[in-house]
Amino acid sequence: MNWISNVVPPKVRSLLRRETPENLWVKCPESGELVFHKDLEANLFVVPGSGYHMRLAPRARLENLFDDATYEEIATPEVPLDPLKFRDVKRYTDRLKEYRLKTGAPDAVKLAFGKLQSMDIVAAVQDFDFLGGSLGMAAGEAIITGMTVAVERHAPFIIFTASGGARMQEGIFSLMQMPRTTIAVQRLRDTKLPYIVVLTNPTTGGVTASYAMLGDIHIAEPGAVIGFAGARVIEQTIRERLPEGFQRSEYLETHGMIDMVVKRQDIRATLGRLCALLTRTQPIEQAAA
Repeated sequence: MNWISNVVPPKVRSLLRRETPENLWVKCPESGELVFHKDLEANLFVVPGSGYHMRLAPRARLENLFDDATYEEIATPEVPLDPLKFRDVKRYTDRLKEYRLKTGAPDAVKLAFGKLQSMDIVAAVQDFDFLGGSLGMAAGEAIITGMTVAVERHAPFIIFTASGGARMQEGIFSLMQMPRTTIAVQRLRDTKLPYIVVLTNPTTGGVTASYAMLGDIHIAEPGAVIGFAGARVIEQTIRERLPEGFQRSEYLETHGMIDMVVKRQDIRATLGRLCALLTRTQPIEQAAA
């Protein structure tokens, strides 16, 4: 207790001591650097000093991707909420309600259609904040719907992955999404439309074992963890020490598993060039130049 709380009347006290928002400053997990939240937001949640790529919300990612931050959201089919009547510490239906309230989204995948450098594209973004971006029936249906819309509108399909893998609360129904999305990728490929995957931190488990590694081109953000099983599990299985940086995007690029590592600020321009190249279209920004 200090003299403000002991002596000064409550009304005057409120003028002397203003409450500070909890998220005014953000600490970099890598360097410990404190960054002003507004500066971090303006830099697409990339820490200026260390270059650490923090998690970016789906809406912010889509606004950064599309021309004039304008896009049309694509509705996804409804699926059974709790096919297995799963319960651990709490019921699965209660968990879904909790995360839907937290994120404002029905599930982990958000779909959108819009213009990228005046070219029509369909984009999907996985939200790691929704049950770890896990792949369940709703997420699988969303990805298949996105690819179907891309075929119907004859547009490239771009997906930003972020996931811990299959959703355990849905058991075999979750695992079934791996072959289902793989078939959807093949249908997209049959139409000769570009399928570009942007791997963000982390992309693991069944997502890596299916559509995340079936793209025509694979881009990864710097420092992203990409793999199937965790590094500790692999070390315990093979009883060997893994190389430094194993499963990080830079390591995978060096060993040929992905095509390129691109900073978040450059991803939009890179995707625009790739879509123009793969569809043999000249972006209007280049035409004007």
